[in-house]
Amino acid sequence: MKVKDYHIILASNSPRRKELLAGLDVAFEVRVIPGLEEHYPASLPAEEIPVFLAKQKAEAYTKEMSACTLLITADTIVWNRGEVIGKPKDREDAIRMLQSLSGHAHKVITGVCLTTQEKQKAFAVTSTVYFASLSDEEIIYYVDHYKPFDKAGAYGIQEWIGYVGVERIDGSFYNVMGLPVQRLYQELKRF
Repeated sequence: MKVKDYHIILASNSPRRKELLAGLDVAFEVRVIPGLEEHYPASLPAEEIPVFLAKQKAEAYTKEMSACTLLITADTIVWNRGEVIGKPKDREDAIRMLQSLSGHAHKVITGVCLTTQEKQKAFAVTSTVYFASLSDEEIIYYVDHYKPFDKAGAYGIQEWIGYVGVERIDGSFYNVMGLPVQRLYQELKRF
C-alpha cells in the first residue's frame, strides 16, 4: 500500500504543522483529542523526549484507526542550557524564557511518529538556533504584540522575533516551526 492509499490524519492543534503538512500536497484530515497529558521520564536524553511524546500521543488514537489510516503525531521541545523549555504559562514566563534564550544558542528538537495498524516509525530532527542579544524592550514588544503562549520556547521563528533575533540556524528552518517537512516527506516515501 502506498502513502496516497492511506487516509492521513494529522493529530495536532498546531496551525503551523497544518500549514507545513499542506505544503507537501498530501490530502489529510486534522483530528485532535483534547486534554491529552504529556509526561516523560526525567532520565530521557533531550533527543528522545519529543519522540517519546509523539509516540504517547499516537497511543491515544490507535482505537480510532482503521486499516487504511496513517496517523502523524509530533512534538517539539526547546532544549536550552540542559533543560526543556516548554510553552510559557503566562506573559512573565514568556519574557523569562526569551531572556534566557537571548544571546545564546539552543536546540529545537521535533519528534515525529508515523503510525498505522501494522507498523510505527518514529524519528527526531534537531536544529540549532543562534539568538542575538535582545533587549528587554524588544522581548516585551514581541511578547505583548505576538502573544507566543502556544509556542515552545515562547517564540515563533516565522514571526518578528525570528526576523530580528535569529542570527543563524544549523538545520531545518521548518523543524523550528514545528514540523521537519523535508525529513517527513522522505519517511513517507519509504513508509
